[in-house]
Amino acid sequence: MDYVSALVPPVVMAVFFIGVVVTIVKNQGGPNKAKEDAAVDLAIGRAESVQQAPRADGA
Repeated sequence: MDYVSALVPPVVMAVFFIGVVVTIVKNQGGPNKAKEDAAVDLAIGRAESVQQAPRADGA
């Protein structure tokens, strides 16, 4: 029975990993793509505006 307890964690992790990969692949493109692209564009815009803002100490 030791071999069963040794195999369970890797099998569970493999099943979980496969589920994560399948979920990621299914969510690529389609109706979610525009929402994801808008979120990324917003984050990039915020990062650029912070980067370009003048510093308060005049440096």
